[in-house]
Amino acid sequence: MTATRRVQHLFGIAGFFGVAVSLSGAETSNASVRPVTFARDVAPILQEHCQECHRKGSMAPMSLVTYEEARPWAKAIREQVIKRQMPPWHIDRTVGVQQFKNDMSLSDGQVNTIVQWVESGAPLGDLKDMPPPKQWGAENEWKAAKVLGQPDFVIKSDAYTMPAHAQDVFWRPTSSVPVTEARWARAVEMRPGTLAGRRITHHATATLVQEEPGVDSSLGGRGLLMEWAIGKGYDLFRPNTGKLLLPGSQISWELHLHSVGEEIRDNVELGVWLYPKGQEPKYRTFLTAFHADLPGKPTATNRTTRRLDIPPNSVVESQYDTVLKQNAIIENFQPHMHLRGRAMTVEAILPDGSKQIVSSIKRFNFNWMTNYIYADDAAPVLPKGTIIRVTAQFDNTSNHVGNPDPNQWVGFGERTVDEMSHAWMNVTYISDEEYTTWAAAQKQKRQTADASLRR
Repeated sequence: MTATRRVQHLFGIAGFFGVAVSLSGAETSNASVRPVTFARDVAPILQEHCQECHRKGSMAPMSLVTYEEARPWAKAIREQVIKRQMPPWHIDRTVGVQQFKNDMSLSDGQVNTIVQWVESGAPLGDLKDMPPPKQWGAENEWKAAKVLGQPDFVIKSDAYTMPAHAQDVFWRPTSSVPVTEARWARAVEMRPGTLAGRRITHHATATLVQEEPGVDSSLGGRGLLMEWAIGKGYDLFRPNTGKLLLPGSQISWELHLHSVGEEIRDNVELGVWLYPKGQEPKYRTFLTAFHADLPGKPTATNRTTRRLDIPPNSVVESQYDTVLKQNAIIENFQPHMHLRGRAMTVEAILPDGSKQIVSSIKRFNFNWMTNYIYADDAAPVLPKGTIIRVTAQFDNTSNHVGNPDPNQWVGFGERTVDEMSHAWMNVTYISDEEYTTWAAAQKQKRQTADASLRR
């Protein structure tokens, strides 16, 4: 069975659980018949994929809006797109799910266009071919607003002043959720309140705290609503899926802050998009951390601890298995590691012993905690008893860009200079009947596809 057929066997061909795997077939470029120029060929690519960050006043270190701004960086741009470090979409394009709601990557044809432009001397071309400048919203515009409009409400944490020079701080205030009746969230987005705040915020979490008698606390009344880290966008839940918010509920924040050489005061805010009043989705989704680091001993305050052992000047792997207690749909993949993190792979080991890769990244970049949101018809559907195996690789050598000191031993911890490894995934649980119906439909589709191939 080929690699493509193995992936299709697990993930289906279409419908509830189809996956289109891109294993070959680069796009062709018209550059072979006419010169590639900035004005006609490269500027539209930069507008679509790069300028949201690479423009004056935004977060990137240089602007790529005009030819004069982009030309000095031509060789660096070529290198970054070939390595697929930029745009920050680091998913392994040869395995696992390949259809996403928020894919920001360049196509093979777009990469080829940029490479040929640089290798031909990075010409400007005819200014008449230049597209009109792209109009951008305010710096505080929500990313999800492009898809959903403005959030129904925004919840803000209390602010904290981070000194110019200090140890890492974990700031844990609380805020009330402004609902007077039960409402369902269809999307959430979290971010620091200002651009300066992104410099001091390593990550932030928003835990929903509410009373739900009779509901398992691990799957209900106290659950992680959203996690933000550098480069994280928003969580958009599958159709007919959401998170329940009840009157009297609160957000328990955790802001991990580190100093950057100047005093900065900021908070974190959470945008919430609701289903229409009275509309109740069928499914409830739960943000879950599937760990690669090993469990540790509980602390006196019941804080979660894990174990990692990364010796100086070494490359090591850590792996951990979590068993799904119910049939589940996996909605997204967001790898989380720190400065020594290099790669992460999530596998599904089915009850029959078969194994398939769900998602993998080979070039983790601490500066971009990208959230890969699976397309609705590509999200993995897995039976209960499936083992979710997460394998993380750490590079504590001088070869790893961003490693602050390869001569230091590194263990588990929440500080930036410590390490951790888990995959954030929104999990939606379904009944045995729903899974059986889905599995029967997928079997029929495979038989139909196989019959078509034999003709």
